[in-house]
Amino acid sequence: MTIAYYAVVVLHVIACLFLIGVVLLQQGKGQDLASAFGGGGTQTAFGPRGSANVLTRATTILAGVFMVTSLALTILRPKGSSVLDRIPAATSSPAASATPSIAPTTTLSAAPAPTASPEAK
Repeated sequence: MTIAYYAVVVLHVIACLFLIGVVLLQQGKGQDLASAFGGGGTQTAFGPRGSANVLTRATTILAGVFMVTSLALTILRPKGSSVLDRIPAATSSPAASATPSIAPTTTLSAAPAPTASPEAK
């Protein structure tokens, strides 16, 4: 199971990197990929609409691979390996200490008031 998990992680990272590259290669409307590489004509690299078809299909396929590997990683995740499982639970919460609680009255011994030390003067 862990071999499949790491294989999906590697595929997921590769898909992410290629998806970033394909999205960065795409240009806005009215500009084609050929002009990005210095070719002024539309027939230079991919044809008049060839670049849009190739990059659009690559984006669609890579987005699908990204979603499938994301779901596969949640299913194949090793159980009990969460970072939050290793953190000890807190014993008191700030909200609980902010609410007044009714405690039984106890008598406290009277302690003398602190006197000012000579260094403070």
